[in-house]
Amino acid sequence: MANNNTNAAAYWSANLRLIIISLVIWATVSYGFGILLRPFLAGISVGGTDLGFWFAQQGSILTFIALIFFYAWRMNQLDKEFGVDEE
Repeated sequence: MANNNTNAAAYWSANLRLIIISLVIWATVSYGFGILLRPFLAGISVGGTDLGFWFAQQGSILTFIALIFFYAWRMNQLDKEFGVDEE
């Protein structure tokens, strides 16, 4: 990374924004699955498990995993943009 403090601040600011955006997306999707979609699927039992609860739980987990990969991909791009060398 360049020795310029402005460049370092911009890099960490972009990193922090990425984390916040990822958490907001995850919370929104989790809320959507858990609150909005669950009532439509409630009462439907598959293998003894309430389908509404299962779908909300799996949707939240899958979204979180997808955001981890998105975060890694975007951080790689930020590293290239800001000239961060890999160790």
